[in-house]
Amino acid sequence: MSPEPFDLACDRLSQVVDQALYERLHWERNEAPMLARLVALAHGALEQRSEFELTEEGATPDLKRFVLKVHSNRIMAITIWLDRSQVNVDAAAIERSRYQVQPGPPITADYAVVDEQWMASALEQLFGRVQA
Repeated sequence: MSPEPFDLACDRLSQVVDQALYERLHWERNEAPMLARLVALAHGALEQRSEFELTEEGATPDLKRFVLKVHSNRIMAITIWLDRSQVNVDAAAIERSRYQVQPGPPITADYAVVDEQWMASALEQLFGRVQA
């Protein structure tokens, strides 16, 4: 959905007045709700699996990082972030885990196509990278 002309004019003036504040408010108004939805989708994908737990650890406002625990064992880090309208989900090895994570590219898609099924598929691909 394209911004309305009035919204574009407001954005332009806001940028002229205070670029840094505009960027922060723009993020809070647009990307933050998108990122919150992605986190909800990740939690929802694991909702029926009580042995799985995502614990937020090391997140920033524009990047969410979780430790995946299975049977209370720390397995790997899962990171979710946006690059404009591009969704990225990635995995990495973590400290205090006896499991290795094979490197690979982030799982990506346009935000408009990301739904519950996409998130479950992305997590499935990341889980496949774990080795004992």
